[in-house]
Amino acid sequence: MDLGIRGKVALVAAASQGLGRATAMAFAREGCKVAICARNAGPLNAAAKAIRTETNAEVVAIPADVMRADGVTSFVDGAIRAFGGIDILVPNAGGPPAGSFETLTEEQWAKGWELTFLSTVRLVRSSLPSMRQRHGGAVVAILSMSVRQPIDNLVLSNALRLGVVGALKSLAREVAKDRIRVNGVAPGWIATDRTVELQRIRAERESRRPEDVQATLLQDIPLGRMGKAEEVADLIAFLASERASYITGVIAQIDGGLYRGIF
Repeated sequence: MDLGIRGKVALVAAASQGLGRATAMAFAREGCKVAICARNAGPLNAAAKAIRTETNAEVVAIPADVMRADGVTSFVDGAIRAFGGIDILVPNAGGPPAGSFETLTEEQWAKGWELTFLSTVRLVRSSLPSMRQRHGGAVVAILSMSVRQPIDNLVLSNALRLGVVGALKSLAREVAKDRIRVNGVAPGWIATDRTVELQRIRAERESRRPEDVQATLLQDIPLGRMGKAEEVADLIAFLASERASYITGVIAQIDGGLYRGIF
């Protein structure tokens, strides 16, 4: 299926590994020009090289920390200088630290706010003027299944990502008149380094083996396996594409059937 985004400019934050890297690869395969960022230049440049080698796409790698306002500015301005504008934005950042309500410090709450909420707000605000100049665009934020049901020991994600959802849903109504669509994805348990780390933390907390923790998680997933980063990336590419031109204000689950709620 041709998604109709060949030649579009796609910005993917935190794309040196995991869901961000897979998403950048998906856009490159669709013929997009891709700008990626991450804090560490080494893994970032390695990811850009791998994407170029596999897809022959134009890829620019911009070292930047989206937790910082100047990092967001550096990333967005650098992408515009390289490619002339922005058509697609994928706000993304490393997940906030694990912890329960009372164990997390004031500093961790503040940093979680910067990382999870403000990074998305800043990325979107910085990108909207270019999208309006280009008469439209798409925002697809990477969230978590925690926006549907809280995850034990991940209170920062549970709390702050819901704030992101509220902002995105509000924004979708405000910018629809400018032909800018705003959606998000809520992945369940995906086979990434982040998931491995969370399973390790849970195993230590419960005095269990990581493989036993994973087995417990898989029992609750009707499809019986972890998702692949590429599967999430394909959903993001679709939501950003012309094939999803009537979809906005949606948070799309991709969790193998894990979430049991009706809404």
